[in-house]
Amino acid sequence: MLASLFSSYLRSFADLQRNIWVLSVSMLINRSGSMVLMFSSLYLTRDLHFSMETAGIILSFYGIGSVLGSFAGGWLTDRFHHYPIMMSSLIGSGMILFLLLWVESQIGISIVMFLYAFVADIFRPANSAAIGNFSTPENRTRSVSLVRLAVNLGFSIGPAAGGFIALALGYKTLFIIDAATSFGAATLLFFFLPRKTEVVHTKHQTETIHKGKSAYQDWPYLFFILLVACYGISFFQLFASMPQFFKTVCHYQEDTIGLLLGLNGLLVVVIEMPLVAWLERRGRVFSLIIIGVLLVPLSFLFLEFGQGLLFFALIYTLVITLSEIFAMPFMMNYSISRGGQHRKGEYSALYSIGYGLANIAAPSLGLTIAAWYGFDSMFHFFIGLSLFTAGGFYVLGMRKEHR
Repeated sequence: MLASLFSSYLRSFADLQRNIWVLSVSMLINRSGSMVLMFSSLYLTRDLHFSMETAGIILSFYGIGSVLGSFAGGWLTDRFHHYPIMMSSLIGSGMILFLLLWVESQIGISIVMFLYAFVADIFRPANSAAIGNFSTPENRTRSVSLVRLAVNLGFSIGPAAGGFIALALGYKTLFIIDAATSFGAATLLFFFLPRKTEVVHTKHQTETIHKGKSAYQDWPYLFFILLVACYGISFFQLFASMPQFFKTVCHYQEDTIGLLLGLNGLLVVVIEMPLVAWLERRGRVFSLIIIGVLLVPLSFLFLEFGQGLLFFALIYTLVITLSEIFAMPFMMNYSISRGGQHRKGEYSALYSIGYGLANIAAPSLGLTIAAWYGFDSMFHFFIGLSLFTAGGFYVLGMRKEHR
């Protein structure tokens, strides 16, 4: 039985392009150092002694930079090749991280967070365009999932190691490691990713091509992006407010918090590829997204019910991970496929902007509600937001089916 499961797992990787593997390995290297956002709220409150509200405001500058960087990345991707954009983003964001070794004022850290997110998130639309170019409609969701697998394997390594490093060597060491992994990812792309565009086509190309229509005039897609942002605000509490909840309410140490965050990435690595390969053949996109969205409020209910108990923190991590697996690959597939070849940058940029808006709202909204009204009230708010989001995806899915 184990051999059969392992064989099924390997089959889910079949017929993926070599360049998708190159992108995936580079993301694994880069995300293995992804410790800055994970531990930023604790660094700001524990080392620099800012309040939770102030930490939330500072981290919102990361989201603002993410939105503007995604917009710039989309504009650049539709006009230039994705390769130099990705290289510049990786090298530039790594260099900016070194500023956090010296800057400690609220204004200074806010500016550095903004610049870091702006340069780092220029990468996203270019990366999405590269995935679209190096995949076919038949294997696109699995190509997305392979890149996500690499990202989450990096996330499982980064936070787990980051928690121990923060305890032993201090939070600022995390900035150096994150910068080093950005340079490492750029080095891999330099040696192994083609400089020229390679678009993979099949005889059964089924993409929806909008040659003349701007993504910013595609109103159903704009509604989709709004829903993506709402989902992201609720989901990103995993990184924005959960470390504070685990520290202040559950009284966990940084190493335990890091292991919990790392478990999220590890579960994605183990579960996502075979599950997505199975769902890709059997499920409708919006039905799967709705399931993923509805798992968010369920995860918060487990935390509210079992405050402080590690068992319920583990159940929360499992359920929020399943939410991510059901929702995110199919959201991204829909985004990439809708844009077609001529508007790939615009559509990918809007998708990244959706998550950028979530990065603006998630820390300030979550930590402010928690500081003023308590974490239970915060859970209730995001349960309501998730139910609204699921309803929106249901309406959008019904509209798509009746076209």
